[in-house]
Amino acid sequence: QVQLVESGGGLVQPGGSLSLSCATAGNTPDDYAVGWFRQAPGKEREFLAAINWSGSYSIYGRSAKGRFTISRGDVRTTVQLRLNFLEPEDTGTYYCAARLYVVRSSDTEYPYWGQGTQVTVSS
Repeated sequence: QVQLVESGGGLVQPGGSLSLSCATAGNTPDDYAVGWFRQAPGKEREFLAAINWSGSYSIYGRSAKGRFTISRGDVRTTVQLRLNFLEPEDTGTYYCAARLYVVRSSDTEYPYWGQGTQVTVSS
């Protein structure tokens, strides 16, 4: 079983930034991709970004392009999501998820999920 734990959420003013982290543990496979999603109250879960095992390839959802950056450093069991130029519409619960090998943008293709971290953008 793979465990994922998100951290770094909080309250931020419009225009501000946050850095989220996703730490994986447990029986992790040798090669897995990590994706970030978010869900606002009353809305469907939305894809933000995903990155492969080596960190050499990533994809972004429409809301994330140009504002959010996903990265995976030498400690490959941790993946970061940098959120810039935050707006009130970015408020929601942010989740990371893992799947074997290839990055995907559909949440149904990720079998392992964290509990989420809350991001609130408000003045």
